Amino acid sequence: MQQFDVLIVGGGMAGATAAVSIKKQIPDCRIAVVEAFAPKANSHPSFDDRSIALAEQSVDYLSKLNLFNKTWPFAERISQVNVSDRGHFGKASITPEEYQVEALGYVVEVNPYGQFLHQQLQSQDITLFCPAKVKSLTQHTEHVEVELDTEQSPVVQTKLLVIADGAHSPTRNLLNLEFDSFPYEQGALIANVKVSPGHQGQAFERFTSQGPIALLPMSEDRFSVAWCMNKDALEAVLGLDDSAFLARLQQEFGYRGGVFEAVGKRSRYPLVHGRISSVIHHRVVVIGNAAHAIHPIAGQGFNLGMRDIQCLVSQLQASDIATWGDHAFTQAYKVARDHDIGRVMTLTDGLVRLFSNESRSVAFGRSCGLMMISLFLNLKAPLARQLMGRVQ
Repeated sequence: MQQFDVLIVGGGMAGATAAVSIKKQIPDCRIAVVEAFAPKANSHPSFDDRSIALAEQSVDYLSKLNLFNKTWPFAERISQVNVSDRGHFGKASITPEEYQVEALGYVVEVNPYGQFLHQQLQSQDITLFCPAKVKSLTQHTEHVEVELDTEQSPVVQTKLLVIADGAHSPTRNLLNLEFDSFPYEQGALIANVKVSPGHQGQAFERFTSQGPIALLPMSEDRFSVAWCMNKDALEAVLGLDDSAFLARLQQEFGYRGGVFEAVGKRSRYPLVHGRISSVIHHRVVVIGNAAHAIHPIAGQGFNLGMRDIQCLVSQLQASDIATWGDHAFTQAYKVARDHDIGRVMTLTDGLVRLFSNESRSVAFGRSCGLMMISLFLNLKAPLARQLMGRVQ
């Protein structure tokens, strides 16, 4: 029976990043990853690649581990963030120069970045079970026993089990860990659009009567668009041809970002607010989307998971390997993460509700707030720190 110090279930963005981060910083540990799906073949980034925003703090952490390179063709610098409320006077902008950083963050395309992370998994001394799923698990005093569903049905043991298999985590369900969630009335339309004359690295968060529209800069002068709206409107917009869609988006967003010239594949994305009942269990920690699901309004989802990873690695480094996964270890992880997770989830849900309220007095208050933020750097600083992931 194979024995590991850490077994990570899920080899996606969070799981792969966690595995490689741990191995690079604690080379002597025995680590394995269980991933259900073999990676796609290498391909050139397509027009339709999904993207995620990496906050400045996440970029800094990954760069030190050689897990991020600012010169990658599928990474785009965020040179400015613009926030506005359609039909109202309030607006605010945040720039790197105001906080003496090179960039507020970077936007990376998920497909090529996922390929890179999988290559990193294979280049490290990490055992990879792929394709494989967890069939059953049994928690013992000193270890967790995990049975996999491959042909040989191997059983492996680990001091610490890390669950990172996504928002619909089947492993979380095996432990009967409740995931308290509720759907928002809105859904999100996800697409990439080509813009003229170019985005110059600017990102936008535009609040409209339909819902927020987020534009993130991508390579080749594309924006990654997340357009939130009620579900009936979402179905209607999905049914438009490309020309009508671009015209509708231009009408709703305006021309601050340029002229939208072309659009790739459009897809819908459900918007859910959810949190696991506890990020720990006996010899288990839960990270990333398996632990928390938040609205994309502030681009905090993956960065919250990145801070899960950083906290976990720091705790592993500070602990004797014999204590990994014991009660004191998991309790310390829970204490370290609960406040940050709760604060970010409250913040994003509050923003959704604030900017979904069509009351004239509330709208006036929003505008005044944005105007004050734009005028006074000390009022802007908390928003900027959150955006950059500098929340400690």
